[in-house]
Amino acid sequence: MLDDPRSHGLWEKTAPLPPATAKLQGAARADVVVIGGGYTGLSTALHLAEAGTSVVLLEAREIGFGGAGRNVGLINAGMWVMPDDLPGELGPTHGERLLELLGNGPRAVMEIIDRHGIACELERQGTLHCAVGTAGRKEIEARAEQWQRRGAPVELLDIAETEYKIGTRAYQGALLDKRAGTLQPLAYARGLAHAAMKAGVILHTSSPVDNYERTADGWRVMTAEGSVDAQWVVAATDAYSEGPFAAVREEQIHLPYFNFATVPLSDNLRKAILAERQGCWDTKEVLSSFRMDKAGRMVFGSVGALRGTGLSIHRNWARRALKAIFPQIGDIAFESEWYGQIGMTTNALPRFHKFAPGVIGFSGYNGRGISPGTVFGKTLAAHILGQLSEDELPLPLTDPQAPPFRSIKEAWYEAGAQLAHLAGARF
Repeated sequence: MLDDPRSHGLWEKTAPLPPATAKLQGAARADVVVIGGGYTGLSTALHLAEAGTSVVLLEAREIGFGGAGRNVGLINAGMWVMPDDLPGELGPTHGERLLELLGNGPRAVMEIIDRHGIACELERQGTLHCAVGTAGRKEIEARAEQWQRRGAPVELLDIAETEYKIGTRAYQGALLDKRAGTLQPLAYARGLAHAAMKAGVILHTSSPVDNYERTADGWRVMTAEGSVDAQWVVAATDAYSEGPFAAVREEQIHLPYFNFATVPLSDNLRKAILAERQGCWDTKEVLSSFRMDKAGRMVFGSVGALRGTGLSIHRNWARRALKAIFPQIGDIAFESEWYGQIGMTTNALPRFHKFAPGVIGFSGYNGRGISPGTVFGKTLAAHILGQLSEDELPLPLTDPQAPPFRSIKEAWYEAGAQLAHLAGARF
């Protein structure tokens, strides 16, 4: 994609091929038109088609082009916000609904993968939130207590247990979330696309939407070479939104995030490092993440963009940091490198928008797109099918609202990540 190995990196190298598609040409009609070929759009389309609804999905570029094809691949439960804080942010009704929906999100992802036989390197052994220092330990203790009080299968690990799971003494413990897991993110998106097309979805790529307008029966969505008439429009473009739904992108502050993938580790190292294949991330403000893929490559990432001076700064930092956490690896080559943009909202929580009657969408996943995107797509389908009223949705209705100084904050985050990584690797 983009003829740029730094856009999708390892995931494009190792994902199965996407389904054959073509750009929209001429006029079409469906019950629902979905805009966006990421997790939310594909999940919405799949669940609608399985219920007998006709769907046309329009993707501006290729399946998984945005965050779905660039992320780390952690299937997390919940959001960044602490569980006890959600009701305060959203109110008790929506807060508890969202906690329940996203707490069960990884299970929904895995059920779809199993049902459709999606080959995406699924690992079901959970994730580890790794505590850096005393402050990090207090953070995971609070998060563990709040989830455990709600009956979630999470376990607080001490230093020795953490070392056994990960293969390093760099952390003061970890929170094991047994609901979670990892997958190959672009492979999952492409698998959803295959499943959606098999269920009857008409899928067009290279078909950016220019505009949409009211008709006597609903809506007409227009591209450069065609149009789709439908009763419902689902905007599922999130942080990569352009055109008529650019307000969704403008509501979010872009936080760049990069990943490096090593060459496959030796058999001995693979037995000693992440032997159970959990995905990990730490509690630092400029956080790091790491996991293994099916072939034994270490995928290691952090905040920052691999462009300009950031390319060498982040690459050199990644080598130092990886060596600091796992000295047993020694000097190892990076096989792939890539980065994307995380869309961050002002309160680190997603949004539900109604752009007009029958024109709706969820967005703002704050770096947790796999599970929320999947379950929000299923939720949108249920709403369109009349199974959930607007009052029963997991989020209140809000209007897109751009945060102040968005461009300045984005530039600062990119520059700040470079400064942090120039300072060195401390754990």
